[in-house]
Amino acid sequence: MKFSDKQYKYWIWFSRIEKLSSRKKEMLLIQYNLPEKIYNLDKFELTHIEFLNYEEVEDVLNNKYRENLEEYSKYMKKNNIQLITMFENEYPERLKNIYDKPVLLYVVGNTELLKRNSVAIVGSRNCSEYGKSISRKIAYDLAKQNICVISGLAKGIDKYSHIGALDATGKTIAVIGSGLDNIYPYENKNLYERIIKNDGLIVTEYVIGTKPCKINFPARNRIISGLSDAIVVVEAGLRSGALITADFGLEQGKEIFAIPGNINSLNSQGTNELIKQGAVLVTKSEDITDVLRI
Repeated sequence: MKFSDKQYKYWIWFSRIEKLSSRKKEMLLIQYNLPEKIYNLDKFELTHIEFLNYEEVEDVLNNKYRENLEEYSKYMKKNNIQLITMFENEYPERLKNIYDKPVLLYVVGNTELLKRNSVAIVGSRNCSEYGKSISRKIAYDLAKQNICVISGLAKGIDKYSHIGALDATGKTIAVIGSGLDNIYPYENKNLYERIIKNDGLIVTEYVIGTKPCKINFPARNRIISGLSDAIVVVEAGLRSGALITADFGLEQGKEIFAIPGNINSLNSQGTNELIKQGAVLVTKSEDITDVLRI
């Protein structure tokens, strides 16, 4: 199903509503089919939707989300930002199978990568030199085997995973926790541009204008794992966001791999614990591809 520019306007409005979770947005779409129909509901009709609370109803009706929708569309066209809804063929099959799927994606770049065999590589922002070299090497080797590398464009392991794939003239997808006009961290803006220039893809569920709020990144991680065939954790402390990605992966039925590390290193506590819990220990890229058979 393809939508007209007018209909996409309502999708943009729908994505701006902050207090509705992805799951509740999906439930509304199941009930009403199109955002335009939800847009036109009045307060009486909304208050009789049993799964919406008072604050959510007020947020759906908030006029601030209904302003400047044409400007959003113009900006997206000017900057080659595409919108992919959950009802369209371009929407990735892997994401359709997760519980709290994003109802839409904003993307820049090569959307064909969403259909490719893909492996996520994640880890600590404050990684060691060992972590940098390992993530870069694993990503390079996987990309050379025509496997798309997915990560989160963050500092540390994410950054070097993207770089490894690009160094191999391979393909990589960056999933970010902000709008496509707010690249974070800003120091990775050149990497963002290099990914696009080399036929890669940038993905987010957040409308332009969305700042990189702390709460967005755990939600972002479910998309990283959801798009991937498997997750490789290179370095992670016991409270690392990379472990959240691994947990999402386990919930989604994905294979989890981990790089062993120095038992005295805080950044290895999470990865070594994953291995103790059954994650596949990785010392070379073949440890991944042999299990996945890709």
